[in-house]
Amino acid sequence: MEAVIVKQPGDASQLAIGTVDKPTPKPSELLVRVHACALNRMDLLQREGKYPVPPGASQVLGVEMAGIVEACGAQVSQFRPGDRVFGLMAGGAYAQYCVIDASLAIQIPVDLSFEEAAGLPEVWYTAYQALHLIAGLEHGQDVLIHAGASGVGIAAIQLARQAGARRIIVTCGSEEKIAFCKGLGATHAINYRTDSFRERVAEWTEGKGVNVLVDFVGADYWLDNIESLGLDGCMVILAFMSGVSVPEFSIAPILRKRLRIEGSTLRSRSIAYQSALRGHFVASVLPGVINGELKHVIDRTFSWRDVAEAHRYMESNQSRGKIIMTID
Repeated sequence: MEAVIVKQPGDASQLAIGTVDKPTPKPSELLVRVHACALNRMDLLQREGKYPVPPGASQVLGVEMAGIVEACGAQVSQFRPGDRVFGLMAGGAYAQYCVIDASLAIQIPVDLSFEEAAGLPEVWYTAYQALHLIAGLEHGQDVLIHAGASGVGIAAIQLARQAGARRIIVTCGSEEKIAFCKGLGATHAINYRTDSFRERVAEWTEGKGVNVLVDFVGADYWLDNIESLGLDGCMVILAFMSGVSVPEFSIAPILRKRLRIEGSTLRSRSIAYQSALRGHFVASVLPGVINGELKHVIDRTFSWRDVAEAHRYMESNQSRGKIIMTID
Protein backbone atom coordinates (compact mmCIF):
# COMPACT_ATOMS: atom_id res chain seq x y z
CA MET A 1 0.00 0.00 0.00
CA GLU A 2 1.02 3.64 -0.28
CA ALA A 3 1.85 5.67 2.81
CA VAL A 4 3.72 8.80 3.77
CA ILE A 5 7.30 7.94 4.59
CA VAL A 6 10.04 9.98 6.26
CA LYS A 7 13.16 9.61 4.11
CA GLN A 8 15.32 10.67 7.05
CA PRO A 9 14.61 12.73 10.16
CA GLY A 10 14.40 16.40 9.28
CA ASP A 11 12.20 19.11 7.82
CA ALA A 12 9.08 18.76 5.70
CA SER A 13 11.13 18.12 2.55
CA GLN A 14 11.88 14.65 3.97
CA LEU A 15 8.24 13.58 3.53
CA ALA A 16 7.24 11.54 0.48
CA ILE A 17 4.67 9.00 -0.66
CA GLY A 18 6.21 5.54 -0.65
CA THR A 19 5.29 1.88 -0.34
CA VAL A 20 5.01 -0.03 2.94
CA ASP A 21 3.44 -3.32 3.99
CA LYS A 22 -0.31 -3.29 4.40
CA PRO A 23 -1.14 -3.94 8.08
CA THR A 24 -2.92 -7.09 9.23
CA PRO A 25 -5.55 -6.63 11.95
CA LYS A 26 -5.15 -8.50 15.23
CA PRO A 27 -8.21 -10.32 16.63
CA SER A 28 -9.42 -7.16 18.44
CA GLU A 29 -8.67 -4.76 15.59
CA LEU A 30 -10.25 -3.30 12.47
CA LEU A 31 -8.53 -2.85 9.13
CA VAL A 32 -9.68 0.53 7.80
CA ARG A 33 -9.38 1.99 4.31
CA VAL A 34 -8.42 5.54 5.24
CA HIS A 35 -10.22 8.41 3.50
CA ALA A 36 -8.97 11.31 5.65
CA CYS A 37 -6.47 11.91 8.42
CA ALA A 38 -5.56 14.90 10.59
CA LEU A 39 -2.29 16.60 11.39
CA ASN A 40 -1.00 17.07 14.93
CA ARG A 41 2.04 18.75 16.42
CA MET A 42 3.41 15.37 17.44
CA ASP A 43 3.64 14.50 13.74
CA LEU A 44 6.14 17.32 13.26
CA LEU A 45 8.24 16.07 16.17
CA GLN A 46 8.09 12.47 14.95
CA ARG A 47 9.16 13.61 11.48
CA GLU A 48 12.18 15.29 13.08
CA GLY A 49 13.08 12.15 15.03
CA LYS A 50 12.14 13.74 18.36
CA TYR A 51 9.03 11.71 19.21
CA PRO A 52 9.59 7.96 19.54
CA VAL A 53 6.41 5.99 18.92
CA PRO A 54 4.99 3.69 21.62
CA PRO A 55 6.17 0.06 21.53
CA GLY A 56 4.36 -1.94 18.85
CA ALA A 57 2.87 1.12 17.14
CA SER A 58 3.16 1.79 13.42
CA GLN A 59 6.13 3.91 12.39
CA VAL A 60 3.89 5.65 9.85
CA LEU A 61 2.89 9.16 10.93
CA GLY A 62 -0.62 10.08 12.05
CA VAL A 63 -2.83 9.21 15.02
CA GLU A 64 -6.36 10.12 13.91
CA MET A 65 -8.26 9.03 10.84
CA ALA A 66 -11.64 8.35 9.27
CA GLY A 67 -12.46 5.70 6.72
CA ILE A 68 -14.34 2.51 5.88
CA VAL A 69 -13.88 -0.84 7.61
CA GLU A 70 -12.22 -3.27 5.24
CA ALA A 71 -11.96 -6.26 7.58
CA CYS A 72 -12.62 -7.18 11.21
CA GLY A 73 -10.52 -9.24 13.60
CA ALA A 74 -11.96 -12.51 14.90
CA GLN A 75 -12.99 -11.01 18.25
CA VAL A 76 -14.79 -7.97 16.81
CA SER A 77 -18.59 -8.05 16.88
CA GLN A 78 -19.62 -4.38 17.04
CA PHE A 79 -18.45 -3.47 13.52
CA ARG A 80 -18.65 -5.01 10.10
CA PRO A 81 -16.97 -4.37 6.73
CA GLY A 82 -18.42 -1.29 5.07
CA ASP A 83 -18.98 0.65 8.30
CA ARG A 84 -17.80 4.26 8.32
CA VAL A 85 -15.56 4.79 11.36
CA PHE A 86 -13.15 7.26 12.89
CA GLY A 87 -10.85 7.18 15.85
CA LEU A 88 -7.56 7.80 17.60
CA MET A 89 -4.74 5.28 17.52
CA ALA A 90 -1.01 5.10 18.23
CA GLY A 91 0.11 5.63 14.62
CA GLY A 92 -0.36 4.75 10.98
CA ALA A 93 -3.00 7.24 9.79
CA TYR A 94 -0.96 8.76 6.92
CA ALA A 95 -1.61 5.71 4.76
CA GLN A 96 -4.16 4.05 2.52
CA TYR A 97 -4.88 1.45 5.24
CA CYS A 98 -4.45 1.38 9.00
CA VAL A 99 -5.48 -0.77 11.95
CA ILE A 100 -7.28 0.42 15.07
CA ASP A 101 -8.46 -1.46 18.14
CA ALA A 102 -12.23 -1.84 17.84
CA SER A 103 -12.72 -0.42 21.34
CA LEU A 104 -11.27 2.88 20.11
CA ALA A 105 -13.28 3.16 16.88
CA ILE A 106 -16.48 5.20 16.58
CA GLN A 107 -19.23 5.01 13.96
CA ILE A 108 -19.28 8.18 11.86
CA PRO A 109 -22.68 9.88 12.26
CA VAL A 110 -24.54 10.30 8.98
CA ASP A 111 -24.23 14.10 9.13
CA LEU A 112 -20.42 14.08 9.32
CA SER A 113 -17.99 13.78 6.42
CA PHE A 114 -14.76 11.80 6.56
CA GLU A 115 -12.85 15.09 6.75
CA GLU A 116 -14.89 16.36 9.70
CA ALA A 117 -14.69 13.06 11.58
CA ALA A 118 -10.94 12.62 11.06
CA GLY A 119 -10.12 15.77 13.02
CA LEU A 120 -12.35 15.14 16.03
CA PRO A 121 -10.61 12.72 18.43
CA GLU A 122 -7.27 14.26 19.39
CA VAL A 123 -8.40 17.81 20.18
CA TRP A 124 -11.66 16.96 21.93
CA TYR A 125 -10.21 14.02 23.86
CA THR A 126 -7.26 16.17 25.00
CA ALA A 127 -9.40 19.15 26.00
CA TYR A 128 -11.97 17.00 27.81
CA GLN A 129 -9.29 15.08 29.66
CA ALA A 130 -7.46 18.26 30.71
CA LEU A 131 -10.51 20.17 31.94
CA HIS A 132 -12.61 17.39 33.43
CA LEU A 133 -10.58 14.26 34.22
CA ILE A 134 -7.45 16.07 35.44
CA ALA A 135 -8.40 19.59 36.54
CA GLY A 136 -11.99 18.85 37.57
CA LEU A 137 -13.33 22.16 36.26
CA GLU A 138 -16.48 23.20 38.14
CA HIS A 139 -19.36 25.55 37.34
CA GLY A 140 -18.48 29.14 38.19
CA GLN A 141 -14.70 28.68 38.13
CA ASP A 142 -12.19 30.66 36.07
CA VAL A 143 -9.95 29.08 33.43
CA LEU A 144 -6.94 30.28 31.43
CA ILE A 145 -6.33 28.51 28.11
CA HIS A 146 -3.15 29.20 26.19
CA ALA A 147 -3.06 28.86 22.38
CA GLY A 148 -6.77 29.61 22.26
CA ALA A 149 -7.02 29.36 18.46
CA SER A 150 -5.32 25.96 18.29
CA GLY A 151 -7.39 22.83 17.82
CA VAL A 152 -7.25 21.91 21.51
CA GLY A 153 -7.77 25.54 22.50
CA ILE A 154 -10.93 25.78 20.38
CA ALA A 155 -12.30 22.62 21.99
CA ALA A 156 -11.31 23.71 25.51
CA ILE A 157 -13.02 27.10 25.16
CA GLN A 158 -16.29 25.45 24.22
CA LEU A 159 -16.09 22.71 26.85
CA ALA A 160 -15.37 25.33 29.51
CA ARG A 161 -18.41 27.28 28.33
CA GLN A 162 -20.48 24.09 28.38
CA ALA A 163 -19.31 23.42 31.96
CA GLY A 164 -20.42 26.87 33.09
CA ALA A 165 -17.02 28.44 33.68
CA ARG A 166 -17.32 32.06 34.83
CA ARG A 167 -14.28 33.56 33.11
CA ILE A 168 -12.78 31.85 30.07
CA ILE A 169 -9.48 33.64 29.42
CA VAL A 170 -7.36 32.80 26.37
CA THR A 171 -4.06 33.87 24.87
CA CYS A 172 -3.65 34.31 21.11
CA GLY A 173 -1.10 35.75 18.69
CA SER A 174 -3.26 38.21 16.75
CA GLU A 175 -6.33 40.42 17.07
CA GLU A 176 -8.04 38.27 14.44
CA LYS A 177 -7.55 35.18 16.58
CA ILE A 178 -8.82 37.05 19.64
CA ALA A 179 -12.07 37.87 17.84
CA PHE A 180 -12.31 34.27 16.66
CA CYS A 181 -11.92 32.88 20.21
CA LYS A 182 -14.46 35.32 21.63
CA GLY A 183 -16.89 34.13 19.00
CA LEU A 184 -16.51 30.61 20.41
CA GLY A 185 -17.19 31.66 24.00
CA ALA A 186 -13.99 33.13 25.44
CA THR A 187 -14.95 35.96 27.80
CA HIS A 188 -11.48 37.56 27.87
CA ALA A 189 -8.52 37.33 25.50
CA ILE A 190 -4.91 38.55 25.45
CA ASN A 191 -2.60 39.10 22.49
CA TYR A 192 0.57 37.61 23.95
CA ARG A 193 2.68 39.53 21.43
CA THR A 194 1.63 42.90 22.83
CA ASP A 195 0.33 42.31 26.35
CA SER A 196 1.08 40.44 29.58
CA PHE A 197 -1.36 37.65 30.39
CA ARG A 198 -0.09 37.65 33.97
CA GLU A 199 -1.13 41.28 34.41
CA ARG A 200 -4.48 40.88 32.68
CA VAL A 201 -5.37 37.73 34.65
CA ALA A 202 -4.60 39.55 37.90
CA GLU A 203 -6.77 42.45 36.78
CA TRP A 204 -9.72 40.39 35.57
CA THR A 205 -9.79 38.06 38.59
CA GLU A 206 -9.30 40.86 41.16
CA GLY A 207 -5.94 39.35 42.07
CA LYS A 208 -7.37 35.93 42.91
CA GLY A 209 -6.00 34.08 39.86
CA VAL A 210 -7.61 31.28 37.87
CA ASN A 211 -8.76 27.89 39.10
CA VAL A 212 -7.64 25.97 36.01
CA LEU A 213 -4.85 26.64 33.53
CA VAL A 214 -4.16 24.69 30.33
CA ASP A 215 -0.65 25.19 28.93
CA PHE A 216 1.19 24.12 25.78
CA VAL A 217 4.07 26.59 25.93
CA GLY A 218 6.23 25.40 28.81
CA ALA A 219 9.38 27.17 29.96
CA ASP A 220 8.70 30.72 28.75
CA TYR A 221 5.30 30.81 30.48
CA TRP A 222 6.21 28.91 33.65
CA LEU A 223 6.72 31.83 36.05
CA ASP A 224 3.71 33.80 34.81
CA ASN A 225 1.59 30.64 34.87
CA ILE A 226 2.44 30.02 38.52
CA GLU A 227 1.55 33.62 39.37
CA SER A 228 -1.70 33.41 37.40
CA LEU A 229 -2.99 30.40 39.33
CA GLY A 230 -5.25 30.98 42.31
CA LEU A 231 -5.54 29.14 45.60
CA ASP A 232 -5.92 25.37 45.03
CA GLY A 233 -5.41 25.99 41.30
CA CYS A 234 -4.52 23.27 38.83
CA MET A 235 -2.23 23.62 35.81
CA VAL A 236 -2.37 20.94 33.11
CA ILE A 237 0.75 20.82 30.95
CA LEU A 238 0.11 19.35 27.49
CA ALA A 239 3.25 20.44 25.60
CA PHE A 240 6.40 22.55 25.96
CA MET A 241 6.74 24.45 22.72
CA SER A 242 9.18 26.97 24.24
CA GLY A 243 11.38 24.40 25.96
CA VAL A 244 11.56 22.37 29.15
CA SER A 245 14.12 24.14 31.34
CA VAL A 246 13.30 26.99 33.72
CA PRO A 247 16.69 28.16 35.02
CA GLU A 248 15.61 29.57 38.37
CA PHE A 249 12.30 29.76 40.21
CA SER A 250 10.87 29.53 43.70
CA ILE A 251 8.68 26.58 44.60
CA ALA A 252 7.18 28.58 47.47
CA PRO A 253 4.01 29.59 45.54
CA ILE A 254 3.28 25.92 44.84
CA LEU A 255 3.12 25.24 48.56
CA ARG A 256 1.57 28.56 49.58
CA LYS A 257 -1.26 28.35 47.05
CA ARG A 258 -1.60 24.55 47.30
CA LEU A 259 -1.15 24.22 43.54
CA ARG A 260 -1.56 21.03 41.57
CA ILE A 261 0.55 20.66 38.42
CA GLU A 262 0.06 17.67 36.17
CA GLY A 263 1.36 16.74 32.75
CA SER A 264 -0.52 14.53 30.34
CA THR A 265 -0.16 12.81 26.99
CA LEU A 266 -2.59 10.49 25.22
CA ARG A 267 -0.52 8.48 22.77
CA SER A 268 1.28 6.45 25.43
CA ARG A 269 -1.87 5.71 27.44
CA SER A 270 -3.27 2.20 27.62
CA ILE A 271 -6.04 1.07 25.29
CA ALA A 272 -8.29 0.71 28.35
CA TYR A 273 -7.70 4.37 29.32
CA GLN A 274 -8.23 5.62 25.78
CA SER A 275 -11.35 3.49 25.42
CA ALA A 276 -12.81 5.07 28.58
CA LEU A 277 -11.97 8.53 27.24
CA ARG A 278 -13.63 7.57 23.96
CA GLY A 279 -16.75 6.77 26.00
CA HIS A 280 -16.73 10.24 27.59
CA PHE A 281 -16.38 11.81 24.14
CA VAL A 282 -19.26 9.81 22.65
CA ALA A 283 -21.54 10.58 25.58
CA SER A 284 -20.66 14.19 26.36
CA VAL A 285 -19.09 15.78 23.28
CA LEU A 286 -20.16 14.11 20.04
CA PRO A 287 -23.89 14.94 20.45
CA GLY A 288 -22.99 18.62 20.77
CA VAL A 289 -20.84 18.46 17.63
CA ILE A 290 -23.68 16.84 15.70
CA ASN A 291 -26.37 19.31 16.81
CA GLY A 292 -24.12 22.33 16.38
CA GLU A 293 -23.84 23.30 20.04
CA LEU A 294 -20.10 22.60 19.82
CA LYS A 295 -18.29 23.95 16.78
CA HIS A 296 -15.65 21.71 15.24
CA VAL A 297 -13.34 23.90 13.18
CA ILE A 298 -11.43 22.69 10.13
CA ASP A 299 -8.96 25.33 9.01
CA ARG A 300 -7.73 23.80 5.75
CA THR A 301 -7.78 20.54 3.81
CA PHE A 302 -4.88 19.21 1.72
CA SER A 303 -4.40 16.20 -0.49
CA TRP A 304 -1.96 13.82 1.16
CA ARG A 305 0.10 14.16 -2.01
CA ASP A 306 0.86 17.65 -0.65
CA VAL A 307 1.88 16.41 2.79
CA ALA A 308 5.06 18.53 2.88
CA GLU A 309 3.02 21.68 2.20
CA ALA A 310 0.54 20.67 4.91
CA HIS A 311 3.35 20.27 7.46
CA ARG A 312 4.85 23.63 6.51
CA TYR A 313 1.45 25.25 6.93
CA MET A 314 1.11 23.81 10.45
CA GLU A 315 4.62 25.01 11.29
CA SER A 316 3.70 28.54 10.16
CA ASN A 317 1.20 28.84 13.05
CA GLN A 318 -1.37 30.45 10.77
CA SER A 319 -4.06 27.85 11.31
CA ARG A 320 -7.21 28.16 13.40
CA GLY A 321 -8.51 24.67 14.00
CA LYS A 322 -7.66 21.36 12.39
CA ILE A 323 -5.58 20.67 9.30
CA ILE A 324 -6.89 17.66 7.37
CA MET A 325 -5.47 15.53 4.56
CA THR A 326 -7.61 13.49 2.17
CA ILE A 327 -6.22 10.14 1.05
CA ASP A 328 -6.88 8.67 -2.39
